[in-house]
Amino acid sequence: MKKTPFTDVHIGLGAKMHEFAGVNGAMGYAGSIDEHITVCESAGVFDVSHMGEFWIKGPKALELIQKITSNDATKLEVGKIQYTSFINEKGGIIDDFLLYRMEEEKYMLVVNASNIQKDWEWINKQNSVGAIVEDASERTALLALQGPKSVEILQKITDTDLSSIPYYTFKYGTIAGVDHVIISNTGYTGAGGFELYFYPEHSQKMWDALFEAGEEFGIKPAGLGARDTLRLEMGFNLYGNDMTEETTPIEAGLGWITKFVDGNDFIGREVLEKQKKQGVTRKLSAFTLTERGVPRQGYKIVNADGEGIGEVTSGTMSPMMKVGIGMGYLDTEYTKLGTEIFIQVRKRSLRAEVVKPPFRK
Repeated sequence: MKKTPFTDVHIGLGAKMHEFAGVNGAMGYAGSIDEHITVCESAGVFDVSHMGEFWIKGPKALELIQKITSNDATKLEVGKIQYTSFINEKGGIIDDFLLYRMEEEKYMLVVNASNIQKDWEWINKQNSVGAIVEDASERTALLALQGPKSVEILQKITDTDLSSIPYYTFKYGTIAGVDHVIISNTGYTGAGGFELYFYPEHSQKMWDALFEAGEEFGIKPAGLGARDTLRLEMGFNLYGNDMTEETTPIEAGLGWITKFVDGNDFIGREVLEKQKKQGVTRKLSAFTLTERGVPRQGYKIVNADGEGIGEVTSGTMSPMMKVGIGMGYLDTEYTKLGTEIFIQVRKRSLRAEVVKPPFRK
């Protein structure tokens, strides 16, 4: 397995380690529920250095990006970030990712760890325009400081005015004496905070500085288990669960990052335009159990007559709400808010209601 710059730190702190996307990652420390609550109420730090970072540069950079991404990158200004996706010829989602406009002719793509090689091959396959493409994944460390106390903690160790970095924007800054850190107001938890990109040789210094600054706020390290329940409470899609190459953005509720504007002739556009116009037979929907139980990926979803109408793609017991929550693809006629559906948990069919995410308001 590969290591992140923090793998030895996690092991030293007694983290539960497990393979994730080929990386020896920290699944949790004191327990995912405790970490989840800490992030919601104070602050936690996630090692997400397993994510992939690509650069697309040069005078042809935007042309390539418009060809391979579903959102409209012409609207992206320097210093801002866009959520977008790669789409295949059939309209399926190759990956979802963040697109940063670093300079006029320089972009950073932050992709899912499990898709780094696949995404890299796809970008290069489509690069017939001569854009400069670089894989910087191995030279990038990434920590996510998340939670309502994140601003107070981070402001103690940087001169950068964090209030000048709105949601989905970034700045370069110095943190704890480490220069040229990308300070990004983003995250996958819904609890607020920042994602910090820096060179791996500064990893220990950055880790120590964050925990020293956050000690008075009860800051804790958090693992990928808590990261998953946090994102699910917010109704954020997870690649491999809630979207794959067999699902389209229209089905996955991501029509808002799929822009059918003049000049945005991305791969798969025709298929998705047709879907938007004609409609789809299934849609990703959120639901809350109205009976005690925990929905899990792969559980069958049925109607009152026991007929199959879908399948759970993500599910858990909400640490903050103490009820079972989940998402899954449903036949379109059952996706109206308030519709009663049933989740088959072992030999029982548990009542659930279709709701609008986020679960945690």
